[in-house]
Amino acid sequence: MAGRIVVGVDGSDGSVEALRWALREARLRGDSVEAIHSWHYPYAAYTEITGMAAGVVDRAELEKLGQEVLQETVDRVADEASGVEVTPVLVQGGAAAALLEAAVGADLLVVGTRGHGGFTGLLLGSVSQHAVHHAPCPVVVVPMTH
Repeated sequence: MAGRIVVGVDGSDGSVEALRWALREARLRGDSVEAIHSWHYPYAAYTEITGMAAGVVDRAELEKLGQEVLQETVDRVADEASGVEVTPVLVQGGAAAALLEAAVGADLLVVGTRGHGGFTGLLLGSVSQHAVHHAPCPVVVVPMTH
């Protein structure tokens, strides 16, 4: 029976490396791959402090951008996906929570060491660190190769 490998993608080079690794592993195992990308609607309300008004950000536009990032990331490795069933999945919510939920029942969760977060000096990003500590299945953290 074929298994399922879940991989987090956010368009970063690190997530592309993770997806490449997941594809190679899936081919060896005869597994399928779910490429998960999450987006979230930022909380915004008008206050005297922020000066922001609710509704400034178009929710549909955020979802569309999330779908584009997901598809572009999967397309970057299309030539390496031969023989592996790849399912792109867009999820609304925080990245760590989305990956942990998707990993329920999976054989493996694959993440890059760092995504698009702002703390470049850290060895692991917050999502990969959260995955390592809380995932319901084994986790592989793929380092950048360059």
